[in-house]
Amino acid sequence: MAQTVRGRFAPSPTGLAHLGNAWSFLLAWLAARQAGGEILLRMEDLDLERCSPVYMQLLMSDMRWLGLDWDEGPTPERELAAYHQSNRFPLYEEALQMLVSRGLAYPCFCSRKDVRSMASAPHVGDAGAAYPGTCRGLHPAEAARRIAKGERFSWRFRSTDRVYRFADGLYGLQERALADCGGDFSLRRSDGVFSYQLAVSVDDALMGVTQVVRGRDILPSTPRQLALLDALGLEAPSYVHIPLLLDAEGERLAKRHASLSLRSLRDLGVSPWRVVGLLARAAGLCDRLEEVHPRDLVHSFQISTMPPADYKLSDNDMAWLTGRGEERGKHH
Repeated sequence: MAQTVRGRFAPSPTGLAHLGNAWSFLLAWLAARQAGGEILLRMEDLDLERCSPVYMQLLMSDMRWLGLDWDEGPTPERELAAYHQSNRFPLYEEALQMLVSRGLAYPCFCSRKDVRSMASAPHVGDAGAAYPGTCRGLHPAEAARRIAKGERFSWRFRSTDRVYRFADGLYGLQERALADCGGDFSLRRSDGVFSYQLAVSVDDALMGVTQVVRGRDILPSTPRQLALLDALGLEAPSYVHIPLLLDAEGERLAKRHASLSLRSLRDLGVSPWRVVGLLARAAGLCDRLEEVHPRDLVHSFQISTMPPADYKLSDNDMAWLTGRGEERGKHH
């Protein structure tokens, strides 16, 4: 019997959702719905200082506004603590201790500033600065002495030279060793905050997620998560990395793009079906700019046929979106 597809939305509520978030949400939703699958919503609020309940409410409101629904998780009307990473720290602690007990995690006394300043630490794309293994060979007795003395430390994963292979749903076969993704990566920061890598790996497995759709900038994280899932004896989902939505200057959309936030577009009176229409055009699902509801895209959606190149929003796109012009989809 075929396994039911379970996708997920996993936003970090640290600011207003923007067009780039809408792009990821829409494609994750379409991939799950086209397969007749389910989708859950999980709030990735690990960083308690930056995350806000206000942003959580706005995120859910914006997703509903776009016509996107989910089968599990919190809603604006109902809080579900189990779908917030901030309430799942005991699960991450249990996983971390399992790795420690197996010799797969070690204490690291280097600060992030230390790692960035090390001459031998090249930057590995979106994976950040590579870790040169400074504390990897530290004798356990010496590590224990420094911990007892009160030195701040993080936990890192002890990587091997294994090459991790996975079939990406858009970009095909991927083969990467952890050394290609920054080497020994953080599991828990010195301030006690668990890493994205550990939390997302544990959550995807325990929540039964079978399909992860996310930006191609997260590709360097996938071998890390495969390594963790394997070490913890957990099943890995399938991965689909999607191209990025870029601004007119070719920069990745981020929270700083306030004018492209869904909230600002709503305030301008932009129709949600116009937003979806622009995203559908960018994904190659429509041959022109036109208003469309997400459900009208489900039947014909095939993520494997998406154009793999990043999409740069043009002045024409934005003029059409905001109603300043009605020029229909030029080819990019």
